[in-house]
Amino acid sequence: MRALVTIQKVKAIKAIPDSDFLEAAHIMGWTCVVKKGEFKEGDLGVYFEVDSFLPVDPRYEFLRTSSYRENSDNGRGFRIRTAKMRGQLSQGLFLPLAQFPELAGSAEGDDVTEKLDVKKWYIPETAGAGGTIIGERPAGIPASDEIRIQSALELLEELQGKAYYITTKMDGTSGIVYFIDGKIGCCSRNKEIKDEKDALYWAPVYQYGLKEKLLNYGKNIVLTGEICGPGIQRNKLRLSSPAWYVFDVKDWDSGSYVPYDRAIEICAALEVPFVPLEERGEHFAYTLEELLEKARGKYPSGLDKEGIVVRAAQAPKSVSFKVLNNDALLKEKD
Repeated sequence: MRALVTIQKVKAIKAIPDSDFLEAAHIMGWTCVVKKGEFKEGDLGVYFEVDSFLPVDPRYEFLRTSSYRENSDNGRGFRIRTAKMRGQLSQGLFLPLAQFPELAGSAEGDDVTEKLDVKKWYIPETAGAGGTIIGERPAGIPASDEIRIQSALELLEELQGKAYYITTKMDGTSGIVYFIDGKIGCCSRNKEIKDEKDALYWAPVYQYGLKEKLLNYGKNIVLTGEICGPGIQRNKLRLSSPAWYVFDVKDWDSGSYVPYDRAIEICAALEVPFVPLEERGEHFAYTLEELLEKARGKYPSGLDKEGIVVRAAQAPKSVSFKVLNNDALLKEKD
């Protein structure tokens, strides 16, 4: 489960020009706008990441005008999103630890998501039917949820000087296709879906003829990709029909993700597209600020892209993170 709420230390406090009541607190790789004088450098606080969905609670009522949401997918609560205040980008919510007596004794880095009953905000992923759910995602088949680099700055140091590749983060919904011991199955991010030709999550199988191709391939494998197209998220790619872009290839028997070059070979053999490559190199040397700039840009449609995903080239899941496009985040309305 993603650590949406953690105890973090203020790395620095910066003034916001022309603001008498607000200032910027730097937490990990994030910047949050906070009340002036509420924190000083070194203070501990409770950090709620972007896309946290907070329960209805008097402590969060100040968010009601800007952040209250209620729908069948998420229930009632307050969604934390990227915002700009007095010209300052603010990503997340940072509150004094003293406001949370139930967290007494907590230390820096502690995950307190469950203690505060915070969930992840989900935008309804499809306008049409994704398919009939027949169970939970089978054990061992991983869900895809890359960590945001601002929450794991140590990964930059870990990747320094190593071979890497950067791909475009596609705008869609995660779709998994697996072939294990002769069985072909499909999953959404969290559920297994019944084999039905008109089910969205089975679209990759029927569109690319994977039943026959995977049988001929003959090896146990899990392919995870982004299903994009009409009625899926906002269809920023402006596709006229669904497409599937693979970003993970896992060798089921070894339990390992295959390196980039091998993943490309497998996808070529199966005739399925891989996510677009933006860059690869032998010696990673990017800073956080450089990656945030690199994450900006447009899809071929002319709309803001979601961002980028950065990975180690030889062992892709040893270091793997996403860098989101702040331009796109600021335009989110859901």
